[in-house]
Amino acid sequence: MKRLLSVSLLALFVAVVAIVAVEAQSTSGWKIRADRSTSASDPDAVGEIEFMATGAGYHAITPQAGVFWHPSSTASGSYTLEGNFALMEPSGHNNYYGLVFGGSNLDNAQQTYVYFLVAQDGTWLIKHRAGDADVHDVAEKAASDAIKTPDTTGQSLNALEVRVGAASIDYVINGTVVHTTPKTGMTSVTDGTYGFRINHRLNVMVDGLEIS
Repeated sequence: MKRLLSVSLLALFVAVVAIVAVEAQSTSGWKIRADRSTSASDPDAVGEIEFMATGAGYHAITPQAGVFWHPSSTASGSYTLEGNFALMEPSGHNNYYGLVFGGSNLDNAQQTYVYFLVAQDGTWLIKHRAGDADVHDVAEKAASDAIKTPDTTGQSLNALEVRVGAASIDYVINGTVVHTTPKTGMTSVTDGTYGFRINHRLNVMVDGLEIS
């Protein structure tokens, strides 16, 4: 499995992410919740999730799907959550990755959160998890020209944002609003823990995860 940042993707990071002096990140204190597949037709890969700090960001290799968060990473009121997601190599089939917000009880059976994800085929989706067993579609997968799909190296970089306002939430990919939901129903709770989710069989680097 290829695990080194290529010259082409490094150049892409430099072009998209502001160049500032930052301290190296650390995985200390971070939590990971594996979400293991129960599908015989779409099983997990062999091995355990790998999670590493890489300069100003993180690198996750996920035989199983995982939710990644730091207990101190919380947001409330009106805010923008953003992060840059670099797919390092194509998955064997379409798997999604992206932002988690409005989370609570992420480490137990009462887990709840909303997630906004993209995939290598140029589609996005929004889901709501309520407990271990219940996952609801907020917005079914849809294609968008705003999504960067893998180039000739098999890599891609997408900047995702969730813009939480007083009455609605905008979901943004590379500066383009692809969907809006009201702060009602499944997306009524936006206060809480934020982080990211990477589904199984993926190799993804995450940079610029922050609240503003």
